[in-house]
Amino acid sequence: MQYNSTSKNKTESRYKDLLNQYLMSGSESIFLYWKGRVALYAILRAMGVGEGDEVIIQGYTCVVVVNAVIYLGAKPIYVDIDQHTFNINLDNLKNKVTNNTKVIICQNTYGLSSNLEEIQKIASKKGIYTVEDCTHGFGGSYHGIPNGTSCDASFFSTQWNKPFSTGIGGFAVIHNSSLLNKMKEQEQDKIFPNFKDRVELKMMYFIREYLVNDFTYWFMVSLYRWLSRHNLVVGSSSGEEVTGTEMPDNYFKAMSVTQMKKGIKSIQKLNEVNKIRKKNATEYTHFLMTKSKNHVNKHLFSDHIFLKYPLLVENREEFKKKAEKNRIILGEWFEAPVYPYSGSLKLWGVDEKDIPVAMYVSKHVVNLPTDIEEVNKVIDFLKRELLLIKDEE
Repeated sequence: MQYNSTSKNKTESRYKDLLNQYLMSGSESIFLYWKGRVALYAILRAMGVGEGDEVIIQGYTCVVVVNAVIYLGAKPIYVDIDQHTFNINLDNLKNKVTNNTKVIICQNTYGLSSNLEEIQKIASKKGIYTVEDCTHGFGGSYHGIPNGTSCDASFFSTQWNKPFSTGIGGFAVIHNSSLLNKMKEQEQDKIFPNFKDRVELKMMYFIREYLVNDFTYWFMVSLYRWLSRHNLVVGSSSGEEVTGTEMPDNYFKAMSVTQMKKGIKSIQKLNEVNKIRKKNATEYTHFLMTKSKNHVNKHLFSDHIFLKYPLLVENREEFKKKAEKNRIILGEWFEAPVYPYSGSLKLWGVDEKDIPVAMYVSKHVVNLPTDIEEVNKVIDFLKRELLLIKDEE
């Protein structure tokens, strides 16, 4: 069933206009989807990615990004990361480009983009498309340019813990005009969310707002992830999306009006929240520097929105247990090189020897919260656990 009502069109137009206030790309270049990964799939499909093509991805990413490539029959090629930016290592990238390279995916990690000009130069010489993975970066900028506007296309996520949230959801932004018509043609292929999808979303909005707090957080998140993995609720990662490489049924799905309305409310708080994130990141960095512990370098701050603050620790499980005991809510992004899958990576074509830095970081990283009022509580916890934090290199 398609939504053709005037109300739906007005809501969609309003939502795109709000997005465009940050992107400055034109509302006609924005395409809305059920999830961010679906937006990437649509972009790659519009680029003609298929059998025999290679798509370069950093080996410190999410499994659903890799699967969007595999669903189209293409081959993911992994490059290592720079330990200071958690993004693509340029030297490693140059060695991975071949005549079969169709696309390079440029990831914004934890809210930081880096080396986009250099990646563009490498790509342009070979006629390779570039796509910004901006799932962590909406509302920030790279060298004064809005995140997500430097490549041929970009995709964003608006899931629960992203810069702003629609519960689940995402969108694509197209900057290469040659791709626009294909993206528009694909709109007719999208499946529209059914009544059950929309009801489950509204139920989760209610639970998130009224039932999740500091005392129920760990139980509710564990329950939600279990239900999501077993396809019992609408979730950010259903079972087949994180455990295998087969495209799920009804994957190519549109964004619902329910999500758009949630996004309209959520995005209006973004500037205020991003100021808090940056302020807290500044305090984390100051504290960690005084203790000679690893931290985000200050020269990266102008391009960083700090969706999370990455920190390397000696023993992550011990650190996480102590954090939970102290009611410190940590993020879990990239605790595996193809997150969140923690088993053998052969199914996704990963050779661990190709990504030593990513392997090391994924075993030691924790994500400190940034969108909180009581940052001193976290810093006091870090003071008590200094021996578990890796030293500055």
